[in-house]
Amino acid sequence: MPTLNISATAHALNYLPQYYAEHLGLFADRGLQVNATACDPWTRVVDDLDSGGADIALGGLWVPAMYCGTPRELTVFAQVNHQFPKALVTREEQPDFAWSDLVGCTVLAPGIGGSAPYAFTAGLIREAGVDPASITFLRDLSTPMFVELFESGLGDAIVLDLTTAEMVQSRRTGFIANDYTESGGLGPNSVYYCRSDRFDELTERLLDFTAALQESMRLLKSVTLAELTPLISEHWPSTPLAPLERACARMLRSHTWDTVRIDPEATGRWMRILYQERMVQAPPRFSDLVDTAIVDKVDIVTASA
Repeated sequence: MPTLNISATAHALNYLPQYYAEHLGLFADRGLQVNATACDPWTRVVDDLDSGGADIALGGLWVPAMYCGTPRELTVFAQVNHQFPKALVTREEQPDFAWSDLVGCTVLAPGIGGSAPYAFTAGLIREAGVDPASITFLRDLSTPMFVELFESGLGDAIVLDLTTAEMVQSRRTGFIANDYTESGGLGPNSVYYCRSDRFDELTERLLDFTAALQESMRLLKSVTLAELTPLISEHWPSTPLAPLERACARMLRSHTWDTVRIDPEATGRWMRILYQERMVQAPPRFSDLVDTAIVDKVDIVTASA
């Protein structure tokens, strides 16, 4: 059976469509064995692509964007997140929260797992007409460290993944003031990519993988949270179940898991945000980052089924 090895930047709830596809046997149904590894540190995904230890990487689109135009050529072919499943958590409940409320405040933005939590938050702030420079951001530490410090009194707000945000809220040490899946619009948060020189070689496996992933997303639209609970418990046994379920419910009712197809307009917006943060030398064009051949074939196969 052909094998597809994935190096991922994390083992995270927002990757659930991949885990659900594996759980249902959708990869095996297509004659494909998928092996996935969460890397620590996450930057090992790039090393694994170089060594051949991984065929594809799963992580933020900002990584291929930063490498665009450099000797390291990467091709993005599908996404697992159609939105950014993050939240801003404030120290007090703020039902009428506005980004301008953060002016003069200190916001913790974990960065050891990557720059996207800060960068996308800064982008939302700019789009609201507020200057991010009017807010003090503390960055570059891990989520657990920043959560501990926040709950000990550091900062006024913190940017978190939805699971951690729900955990903090359950302890009433912070409150979700802004759920990015509700306010942040569309965006390719987590994507799959490979070395460009291996794209042709991997095409058949990528097609089977992406078709299974798309089917998994379709099935998630009709599944109940109760039906997903055993799978969630299996993947994150040390995380309290109630916050996990609430975070999963947020993503299920959002557009996070709508499609494997990456939206060009949403990509352009994300690239502009990265450019405003000087994370890219120029906003990469969609066609320089994404090859739609795989999702195009998946659409054709699905339409003819």
